[in-house]
Amino acid sequence: MESISVFDMLSIGVGPSSSHTLGPWRAAKNWISKLQQQEQFTSVCQVQVHLYGSLSLTGKGHATDIAVAMGLLGTDPVSFPIENIQKEIDQLKASSILMLNSEKPIPFNISTDITFHREFLPFHPNGISFEATLRNNKQLKETYYSIGGGFVVQEERKRAKRQTERFHRFPYPIEKATELLDYCTTQQLSISQIVYKNELSIRDPERIDAKLKAIWEVMLESMFVGCHTEGILPGGLNVRRRAFDNHQKLQGTTPYNNSKEWIEAIRSTEVKFRQILKWVSCFALSVNEVNASLGRVVTAPTNGSAGVIPAVLMYYLVIENHRGDFEDVKKFLLVAGEIGSLFKKNATISAAMGGCQAEIGVSSAMAAGALTELMGGTPAQVLMAAEIAMEHHLGLTCDPIAGLVQIPCIERNAMGAIKAISACEMALDGDPSQAKIPLDKVIATMWETAKDMTSKYKETSEGGLAVQVNISDC
Repeated sequence: MESISVFDMLSIGVGPSSSHTLGPWRAAKNWISKLQQQEQFTSVCQVQVHLYGSLSLTGKGHATDIAVAMGLLGTDPVSFPIENIQKEIDQLKASSILMLNSEKPIPFNISTDITFHREFLPFHPNGISFEATLRNNKQLKETYYSIGGGFVVQEERKRAKRQTERFHRFPYPIEKATELLDYCTTQQLSISQIVYKNELSIRDPERIDAKLKAIWEVMLESMFVGCHTEGILPGGLNVRRRAFDNHQKLQGTTPYNNSKEWIEAIRSTEVKFRQILKWVSCFALSVNEVNASLGRVVTAPTNGSAGVIPAVLMYYLVIENHRGDFEDVKKFLLVAGEIGSLFKKNATISAAMGGCQAEIGVSSAMAAGALTELMGGTPAQVLMAAEIAMEHHLGLTCDPIAGLVQIPCIERNAMGAIKAISACEMALDGDPSQAKIPLDKVIATMWETAKDMTSKYKETSEGGLAVQVNISDC
């Protein structure tokens, strides 16, 4: 059994992909740390990187090579200024000298020292190996796997031991949705209260609030930036940003100067049903347009699905409850994180393992459950909403055109957000005791579907839309 914190499921990073960009970035940093622990770092004179499976097949479109280089440079994906990424890469390409961990210069050609292999490693479709040649010609090699949501492991899962120990420290260890519901019933607590008590066992309340506020700030800023940035997304598909145009049509005349005032300006506009749909879609599109352009977003639970949760939370704040505040944001994120962890423990959140049902499907379930609690739903209705949302994403494939997180990925965030809101409403009007399919069953079904799904529909760009449409057609 593994403990998964809300802050494992919702983490700040850089787009366009949590598994193909953020994960490799973190893997490179982890490898450097391991070299330092082994006292081998100062002896490194050459580095080579090998990408396997899905990391190779869609690596160029996901900027995996750029992410690896940034990790080797020792930069932090959470805090490094995203506007400086291209500058660092241009300098590396021009000089072919890499400042390993920003302190040790070694020769490195990003085009030839990062190799893309079509073969898949047996442990996971997203494999990455780092090779170091030392001064004495000895070679060291370590292999990592990016398993979705920015999580990086080695096959022996050393991290799992620590996570298991932490699991037993939780006052309410949760492996299944039924266990979560039992805790809520026996303790007479909401889901967010149960999750919060678990978080309190590993960090103090001030730290929890600070981290949740930071997550919401990035979510809000990514929506704001996306709604106020026009142009063409990078990558060669010539996809026009749509959030800017949509926002221009929806926004009223109330002036604002920042994202906080922007929320109040939206609240002051007259909103009808069609406008609600358009606003929610606009919020979701905006986040994933930022994500697609190497922007800073929150994995929720992945980068490819980063727009669903902020769009649904924004819907609550600007449509359903104009007096909503940080306490509402806190509850929403706590519930969303816990629902996401159920999918990660019992299925997958990696599109390379399970297709897009593992990303958009999971994010929609997370958002549906979280919204249901804020709307006054019972814990049973929260889990019912999550089940409904996932049920209608089962079998969703991952077939990005040109390996870019753009088509159909960006639009799917808007669809996932709308489905989450619909699932919430159905759960609020429903009787959980009459539900035919519990959440645990739909999670198990999702995992079985993932295992049955052919690999060409699992983030390889070898099937579906990816082979039906050429870049020239776009």
